[in-house]
Amino acid sequence: MISAALALVGALIYGAADFFGGLAAKRLRSIVVTAVAALSGLAALVVVQPLIGGEWAGPDLAWGVLAGCFGVAAVALLYACLAIGPMSILSPLTAVVSAIAPMLWGLLIDDETLSPVAYAGLGVALVAVVLVGFIPGEKVVRPSARGLLMAVGAGLAIGGFLIAVDQTSSESGLVPLVLSRATTLTVTVAIVGVLALVAVRRGQGAASVLAPPGAAETPGATSLARAWWLAIACGVVDAAANALMLIALRAGDLSIVSALTALYPAGTILLAALVLRERVAGVQWLGLGLALVAGGMLALG
Repeated sequence: MISAALALVGALIYGAADFFGGLAAKRLRSIVVTAVAALSGLAALVVVQPLIGGEWAGPDLAWGVLAGCFGVAAVALLYACLAIGPMSILSPLTAVVSAIAPMLWGLLIDDETLSPVAYAGLGVALVAVVLVGFIPGEKVVRPSARGLLMAVGAGLAIGGFLIAVDQTSSESGLVPLVLSRATTLTVTVAIVGVLALVAVRRGQGAASVLAPPGAAETPGATSLARAWWLAIACGVVDAAANALMLIALRAGDLSIVSALTALYPAGTILLAALVLRERVAGVQWLGLGLALVAGGMLALG
């Protein structure tokens, strides 16, 4: 099934976008990175959309705006829960919930029917999501109720984004994604503006909102420029992943696409291993292997 292949590739590209965004967030506040990524992603979609075409119908525009709202909520809750920790539990929990919510919607609401092989593939995919997103540590820390709620909320918001996009018509082309990204840009820029206004009133200067909270020192000009370019790359790559996800949804089932899209941590892990020489744990390699098995099973199903 072509949709399964597109969803799996899209998941890896989502992971690459997270990798670039994570690097940028070391020098810039995460909300600033999100705003810059929204702007660059919107610019990329605006350039490509006329080449593909698409009708600007009211319902599709509304679903696009709703998807954008879900996207903002997902990013805010994800960053918040990962900051609380432990990441080794909350990260895979978010990914699993982001898969289960659309899966249930597709199977129960949209009456999608899958073969026995595909159902087995969904199970393997969920196991792979947990293993890929698991970050081994020396100590096991019990997550707080607040962290668990935020992780579940982030997963539901990601799932809501997929469900909203899935409701759009094929005649709309990339229009829903344009509206979604424009909504994200509007909300994040407003938040950055409020933060800048508060900083000015405190006598800190508007530029102080650029640095991450608790940063020990102000990054140099070269380091800061690199962070801006990473944020821009994050937005363009994320827009490409969104486009692949949209095509996969229109070619296949929401339940299958959501399960494979939830494997997005795999792209981040692989890039971190290749670029930053970070060690990939054995349990994560097992998850990556199971992800390929799940993709094959879902494609056959």
